[in-house]
Amino acid sequence: MSTTVSATVSTTASTTAVLHSEWIKIRSLRGSLGSLVAVFVATVAVTTLVFATVGQAEADGGDDRLLGAFYALNFGQIAALAFGATTVSSEYLNGALRVSLAAVPDRTLFYAAKTAVVGACGLVVGTATTFTAFLAGQAFMGSSALRLGDEGALRACVGGGVYLALMALFAAGLTAVLRSAVAVLSILVPFLLIVSFVVGDLAGPAADFLPDRAGQQVLRQDAVGSLGPWTGLAVTAAWAGAAVLAGWWTVRRRDA
Repeated sequence: MSTTVSATVSTTASTTAVLHSEWIKIRSLRGSLGSLVAVFVATVAVTTLVFATVGQAEADGGDDRLLGAFYALNFGQIAALAFGATTVSSEYLNGALRVSLAAVPDRTLFYAAKTAVVGACGLVVGTATTFTAFLAGQAFMGSSALRLGDEGALRACVGGGVYLALMALFAAGLTAVLRSAVAVLSILVPFLLIVSFVVGDLAGPAADFLPDRAGQQVLRQDAVGSLGPWTGLAVTAAWAGAAVLAGWWTVRRRDA
């Protein structure tokens, strides 16, 4: 009985220590911390600039005002991808992974702690970003302003934070597979900015299941396509989950 309790306490303590060490890594690495801060700064700054200049005109001509309120999330999601990618890729520089695995021989624990911290940081910063950007942008809209109590607004703010966290995890998982933040960002950034739109125009309903298009349904006041707000976010979660699982398999199988 006492042995079981001691083992449980030891496991809990070691898990807590590994999580804390991964948080310290993020705070210590300028690339990771800078990307995380950029999620908030870029989104809020672009939102404020756009709505302070052309916000009212967008309100008069926009098809989905709620989606338009989160226009700057297109920039924030790139920073979220960079955060997930740089946090994992730092382990593959100068033999850092060997040092990490020497400290935490359990590769599953090591990888789970890293992705958990990436997801938690992405969720906290992402949620703060969506709420702040929404309120900052609508402050310039006068009588056309949306409020948190309006239909879909609160859901979009919460779901937008989850979406940013999922994109960070998506990039983190792919980086564990490819071992290069540059390679992952070279694939994902053009895909989100260009390919997704081109494929979307050609692929029809199948494009609804692309990770960005599916997840951004949660930002819409009225759903477009075959997915609803939360089912779309679930599709993005499936993409992120598949990437994280592929990364876990790679970390367990490949040499450091």
